[in-house]
Amino acid sequence: MSLIIISLTLVPLSLVFKSSGSQLLSSIKSIARQRECNIFTGDWVPYPRGPNYTSEQCPFIVPHNNCIRSGRSDRQFMKWRWRPKDCELPLFDAVQFLELVRGKSMAFIGDSVGWNQAQSLLCLVSYPENRSQSNTTSRAYSTRWFYPDHAFTLASFWSPFLVKARDSDPNGPSLDSTMNLYLDQPSEEWATQIEDFDFVIISAGHWFFRPLMYYIDEQLVSCHKCRNKTVTSVTHYYGYSMAFRTALSYLQSLENYKGITFLRTFSPSHFENGEWNSGGDCLRTRPSRNGEAKLEGYTLEFYKAQIRELEKAKREGKSKGLKFELLAATEAMLLRPDGHPSRFGYTSQEKNMTVNDCVHWCLPGPIDTWNEFLLYIMKKETVKPF
Repeated sequence: MSLIIISLTLVPLSLVFKSSGSQLLSSIKSIARQRECNIFTGDWVPYPRGPNYTSEQCPFIVPHNNCIRSGRSDRQFMKWRWRPKDCELPLFDAVQFLELVRGKSMAFIGDSVGWNQAQSLLCLVSYPENRSQSNTTSRAYSTRWFYPDHAFTLASFWSPFLVKARDSDPNGPSLDSTMNLYLDQPSEEWATQIEDFDFVIISAGHWFFRPLMYYIDEQLVSCHKCRNKTVTSVTHYYGYSMAFRTALSYLQSLENYKGITFLRTFSPSHFENGEWNSGGDCLRTRPSRNGEAKLEGYTLEFYKAQIRELEKAKREGKSKGLKFELLAATEAMLLRPDGHPSRFGYTSQEKNMTVNDCVHWCLPGPIDTWNEFLLYIMKKETVKPF
């Protein structure tokens, strides 16, 4: 039974959750009593207690997200919590999460920032104790973990453009090579495997800044940064919008897809004094206050494009009983220039240089808040009929 079915039938919650979910029941009732609240608008406040896990205790963190192990000495970036303006955002509770996903499946679709969030969730669920043994299987760029105690499957599908993409550089892929995007075709990496998932978190972002050739019906129709005067030049916002439109429409077209889709909004970078390839870095050691950073430029345009496509999907999916939910991370992360790996990131083998990483997020770190958002919305969906 998916959460959609639960939300459409007036089954008493006490019958849905077993005794191990008593705390979850209490938390869900608490959310039900709260007035409507926008958890995505707020500010970062000091939280001396720090994160739910450490980089040493979680085995799922890849090296360039493991800032402390990579040499970062300050730890203040881990000691802040997001506080919504008009309500309370509960801490992530692994027991509650596992009860909600018992017998279900969840998939992350997107680029390495989406994978960054998946790592965060793996850490949050596995600490402070391994409540379920997880088995990892990988094929191509897809990875799955299975938690047998809860019959829960967690998957991550690598698809940085969401749609079908091919590298057009005859010398092979590079950090700035031109990509061919087939804007009306979802990427097979996830499209052939997603139909039976109960929760899908979809996102994309920074790959759309590179040179792109846009195809529709297998025909080249336009490009971005392609330097080809014979092809119509358009902004990267066009391809970005079309990619989300195709992905969300595809989910609606699947006969057996009954899951809840979450669109996670654009995650801003914080390069200062240059870009990633020209000496830019992110060396701040504390969050910005609300009002100090403005949502503007390409960050705002990407965000607006996502909101437009999500609203279309909501309207179109309503008749089919499909839910499309917003996971608006942009505002909160705009205020966290201190949360990136910076020079404690990774080395580019291609150019034999250290890349200051101001795109991805340290773990533990502010990105853990995304999964607090996720759990909050999942619990809110459960209480809607009451």
